[in-house]
Amino acid sequence: MISWMQKHNKYLVWTIWVATIAFIGAGFVGWGSYSFGSKASNVAKVGNIEISRNKLNMVYSEIYNQYNQALRGTLDEKKAKELGLIKQAFSKIATQAKVLNLAQEFGIIVSDKEILSNLENIKSFQKDGKFNREFYNRYLSSQRLKAKTFEENLREQLIIQKTLSLLSTKALPFEKKVIGSALNVSDKIAYRVLTLNDVNITINDKKLKSFWDMRKNDYMNKQKYKLSIIWTSTKDVNLTENEIKSYYDANSFNYIDKNGKSLLYSDAKAKVIKDLKLKKKKRSAQKAYIAFKKGKLSKDEEIIVSIDDLKFTKKVWDSIKEKSIGDIIKPKIVGDRYATIKIDNIIMPKVKTFNEAKNEVTKQYLIQAKKEALLKLANKEEKEFNKSKATISDFIKISQNIKLNQLSSKESLQFLEKLFTSTKEKGIISISDKIIIYDILAQKIAPIDANQTEIIDMTTNRLKETIFESNLIKMLDKKYPTKVYIGGLTN
Repeated sequence: MISWMQKHNKYLVWTIWVATIAFIGAGFVGWGSYSFGSKASNVAKVGNIEISRNKLNMVYSEIYNQYNQALRGTLDEKKAKELGLIKQAFSKIATQAKVLNLAQEFGIIVSDKEILSNLENIKSFQKDGKFNREFYNRYLSSQRLKAKTFEENLREQLIIQKTLSLLSTKALPFEKKVIGSALNVSDKIAYRVLTLNDVNITINDKKLKSFWDMRKNDYMNKQKYKLSIIWTSTKDVNLTENEIKSYYDANSFNYIDKNGKSLLYSDAKAKVIKDLKLKKKKRSAQKAYIAFKKGKLSKDEEIIVSIDDLKFTKKVWDSIKEKSIGDIIKPKIVGDRYATIKIDNIIMPKVKTFNEAKNEVTKQYLIQAKKEALLKLANKEEKEFNKSKATISDFIKISQNIKLNQLSSKESLQFLEKLFTSTKEKGIISISDKIIIYDILAQKIAPIDANQTEIIDMTTNRLKETIFESNLIKMLDKKYPTKVYIGGLTN
């Protein structure tokens, strides 16, 4: 019985997590409108529907903004290309178009009255619970959309929803019973947690050198720059109290604390003095740059620094990286003075010698060697597993917030996910840098609680919806072929 139940436990994680991925129908919504036209203005054709270049651009922008927000504004076009965002955008539009093709074939339409009703029910366009035309126009203006474009897009969304709703079927009592049983499966296990502290590793130079030799290209010196610098100091600039106060008054908006509140003059004074001195010395720094460029001024310092060394700010390094050998960079602020920098040479990265890389190699060797030794130990212990020396759990199930001994709450959840999707009655499961040896002693199915009825109904319906819609799209792929007019949109 345990063997049969464990084999079928793999469906349990589906039932727990399906709520986060199931609404495929909702995923079809909001990807823009389609238009018919010549190939010059279109990028592809799905069935009878042309995909316009404008539509692709609009959906791409939406996806780009979502990723950029998640990455806190650090996304750029190069990274977007690596992530395949244009392919994601096209895939979404193509999937939408397939459902729209089906809707056309079925004769499914959405009336203007339905458009108006749904438009009026969008909360973002409401004031005091009623549709507000000013809010609607303001949104269109911010998105640079025409009302016709937005409303046609809404029409498509509603057509897709209507099509999918007509095809959907509610879960049957037997299906609910199966899912309910899966949610209430619980295991009683004997287990032992092995950690890296359970293994000892001996290190010698022969092993380290062998490890380094196979990975030597992973241990590189940083790129370095040989630089000549002209410094323009601000120490000789004298300021009066009135000058400092006047500068603060004119630029107080630049002096704020970590919470965004304006700093008092007394708190900002040191920074104000530094900024004002730099301002007064800017012209002198520019003159020094010109003289240095003409060979009329000798360098103050010659240094060799590794790329991104903290001696310079990111802004300064960005300027250095853009230049070539022999280039002179216009004065940049470094601390409380200006630096005019000439790039004398760029020293490219090279492989570190064993001695140079030894500390790094040792750390990485220990990590790998301990993991290999731990796995070897776990395999040995599994064969000789002694339940009398193991920890015996109560009956546990994945839907409970369980914290097992020697595991954190997060590690416990990860272990249970793997346990309930395993087909083995006993075995080993790796979690991070730990390995758990387990043996299922007993299994049972708890009766369905009345409080679970709603979640079981919802989970079963969503799971069935997910499987149905996945198969529907596969069928539509064959029924409505896609013709792509430009490259780079598909894999």
